[in-house]
Amino acid sequence: MTPVTRVAIDVGALHGPRTGVGNAVAWTVDALRRAALRSPEGDPMLTPYVLSTRARLDRGERRLPLPAALAHRIWARHSIPRMDHWLGHPDVVHGTNYVVPPARAARVVTVHDCWFLDHPDAAQPDVALAGAVLARSIAEGAHVVTCADATTERVRELFDVRSVHTVHHGPPAHDPNAVRTAPALGDPDAPFVLSLGTVERRKNICTLVAAFARVAAEDPTVQLRIAGRDGDDSPNVARALERLHPAIRRRVIRHVSVSEPVKRWLLDRATVFAYPSLDEGFGFPILEAQLAGTPVVASSAGSIPEVAGSGALLSLPLDADALAANLFWVITSEAKRDDLVRRGATNVTRFDWDRTAATLTRHYRAFADEEST
Repeated sequence: MTPVTRVAIDVGALHGPRTGVGNAVAWTVDALRRAALRSPEGDPMLTPYVLSTRARLDRGERRLPLPAALAHRIWARHSIPRMDHWLGHPDVVHGTNYVVPPARAARVVTVHDCWFLDHPDAAQPDVALAGAVLARSIAEGAHVVTCADATTERVRELFDVRSVHTVHHGPPAHDPNAVRTAPALGDPDAPFVLSLGTVERRKNICTLVAAFARVAAEDPTVQLRIAGRDGDDSPNVARALERLHPAIRRRVIRHVSVSEPVKRWLLDRATVFAYPSLDEGFGFPILEAQLAGTPVVASSAGSIPEVAGSGALLSLPLDADALAANLFWVITSEAKRDDLVRRGATNVTRFDWDRTAATLTRHYRAFADEEST
């Protein structure tokens, strides 16, 4: 009988506002738990943990004995204190969000994207500190897991490390019968370009605004809906909108607070989904749009070509003219929209959470075996 691999896994991203990382962690943990239920040995055996003194723990979760900010300051310089005791002496510790605590067990850390590592000047102090912990962990032999080959190659370049492994995520949760609710703002019958996600620099919304201005000058009906919380690029986006001609600016609708029913409506009803990011580790929204039957226009940055497959029109991230041309093509061509929808539906089938769990479990076993020899 194969011995059970005991895995302590970081679920801190599940506490607080749900982000793309939070979704990735939630769906990964769910997939691993399903895998354990199917396994005769119950492998892997998960112990979820949280590095937070304020989070309300769910049943079965463990809290590490240090506040996150203090822990990160210590772990950026020292490999103490080791957390094995507080984690129940696992075989593997998996830090799912750039940080893995010191431990005698085999250590695995997930790197979602390399944006803040490539742009340290744009990183908030707490994020930069997490990067320092990541660098130390890798230097000490922690294994790295990414969700795309593009990120794997970049991590290898940045840290000169070989133990980096791509484990693709599965698709986002999608319920075709979920409730859809039209937002209060904007003409619900007008065609629109949809942007979905926190308004941060990496999402490159200013280039999308410039591209939309070109499209809107040719099409008097199309709207741009920017849906997502404010972030570090909100002031720049506001200035970009102010520079638009007033008649075009009135066709830009900002949805800061987006409930799940409104999000589903936006994805279903969008004429085209725009995702011009400067970098992406995976890009769940691309697959969400493809699942909803919405054509995708995106940038060629990071993992986007790898994840979008043939189900998207791509252009260079900062080329507003090329982005505008792709948007205009999709908006004005029913044949092109239908083609992208068909390709998108096929593309989504390449991703599977059971496969994700199986691959991770194999890595856990290999890392644990390596540590014990």
